[in-house]
Amino acid sequence: MSGIAVCPGSFDPITFGHLDIIKRGAKVFDEIHVVLLNNSSKNPLFSVEERIHLIEEVTKDIPNVKVGTFQGLLVDYAKSVNAKAIIRGLRAVSDFEYEMQITSMNRVLNDEIETFFVMTNNQYSFLSSSIVKEVAKYQGDISDLVPAVVQDALHKKFAK
Repeated sequence: MSGIAVCPGSFDPITFGHLDIIKRGAKVFDEIHVVLLNNSSKNPLFSVEERIHLIEEVTKDIPNVKVGTFQGLLVDYAKSVNAKAIIRGLRAVSDFEYEMQITSMNRVLNDEIETFFVMTNNQYSFLSSSIVKEVAKYQGDISDLVPAVVQDALHKKFAK
């Protein structure tokens, strides 16, 4: 498959589960835009700038990945970078209903952009940024959950 795809998320912080989806998407598409959604309904631990930096660090060895941010409708961002696809990771059946609603709305807004669901690697099926933050907050071992640079950033945040 060729073309440009968008892989959106809040990435607060980016985990090995996110990275799994990004790497697999990068094998399929010519270009992947990892796009940080600045969700005003969430209260993130990391600033937009910090999350962008962490994403850039952990994807720097994937040559066809670009990192950006947006506010507004994902389909508008996708159109602005000429993307024809959105990549969404699914951890469990529980993710599917929410993702199906978002995908259905995106198709109403722009039916030229397809959504591809990628099942996460089984070893990451339980993993979420929220769980990582909770474990890190209490100095638990997160080395199997996030890249070292993210682990360091979390330890610094919770040391304050």
